[in-house]
Amino acid sequence: ETVIRCRAAVAWAVGKSLSVEEIEVAPPKAHEVRVKIVATGICHTDEHVLEGNFPEVEFPVIVGHEGAGIVESIGEGVTSVKPGDKVILFGLPQCGECSFCLNPDSNYCLKSHISSSPTGLMADGTTRFTCKGKAIHHFVGTSTFIEYTVVHETAAAKIDSAAPLEKVCLIGCGFSTGYGAALQTAKVKAGSTCAVFGLGGVGLSVVMGCKAAGASRIIAIDINKDKFAKAKEMGATECINPKDFKKPIHEVLTEMTGEGVDYSFEVIGRTETMTEALASCHYNYGVSVIVGVPPAAQKISFDPMLLFSGRTWKGSVFGGEDFFSSVFILNFLSSSFCSLALVPSLGTTEKNLAPSSLLPPIRYL
Repeated sequence: ETVIRCRAAVAWAVGKSLSVEEIEVAPPKAHEVRVKIVATGICHTDEHVLEGNFPEVEFPVIVGHEGAGIVESIGEGVTSVKPGDKVILFGLPQCGECSFCLNPDSNYCLKSHISSSPTGLMADGTTRFTCKGKAIHHFVGTSTFIEYTVVHETAAAKIDSAAPLEKVCLIGCGFSTGYGAALQTAKVKAGSTCAVFGLGGVGLSVVMGCKAAGASRIIAIDINKDKFAKAKEMGATECINPKDFKKPIHEVLTEMTGEGVDYSFEVIGRTETMTEALASCHYNYGVSVIVGVPPAAQKISFDPMLLFSGRTWKGSVFGGEDFFSSVFILNFLSSSFCSLALVPSLGTTEKNLAPSSLLPPIRYL
């Protein structure tokens, strides 16, 4: 096996722009896979890293975790994929053996990078990336802002050879996080009323999940009215802008629905809207789900009576999905989801985050 030299967007330090550099990518070791990245999404979590909101992440680092590509080579003992296979990469894979994986209610894994190696090293305590003689850290075991990456075999799932990589890369986080939050975490029931705070790509995926579950009323909330048309296309029945009201948005939603919504989803990552979303759901049986990722170490303050009355407040990581056994992935690949325009053109801000000279097409969610 040979070292591959390719380009990557490297984050050298907190607060600095990504820099396109030539990277040396080492061959995969035992139970590892080297993948040619064909398409990757940009998640707000990547931006959190660049802003220093996750202090456990060490620099320099190659971020990105919504990737899809083609297996270039495999290490000793790899049996799940072979060179030439199309794969989706997952930041939260399942080993299938630990206590988390064996629990049917869990989608975490003790051996994942999020649990066991947040500092960005492979299982042997080293990295597969070097630049100018300096070791570069991995991010959640994927690092997709690069032309070739190395992952543990459990982080790569083989998909159909006909799958459009520029669409299915969204399964790695954005689409799954939102869609799964509605179907897996909240378990939205048919005929229910839902409120979705935040209409980025993940928020739109929540809307799609609520619609798929049969919700009769889906209220989409955002301060940018330009997002409303797309939200209605994805299944929202109503769209409201908090700036159009003088009262708190949870009061507006309570008046609109009588007693509050059955399910609410915060898909922004702001503690203020998390408590608003909680207060907007039914005071006895309402379920509110935190989907947006807040900066680490932030505190949240709320009236405990909001929970004492019976509400349920839940968190959702990667949509509560076990990616390797999830039925919705099959649905995504075989249904009209692939034709839905969740992938917009890059705007100025996104171009600054994703250098245009990178070969893999990068799309913002």
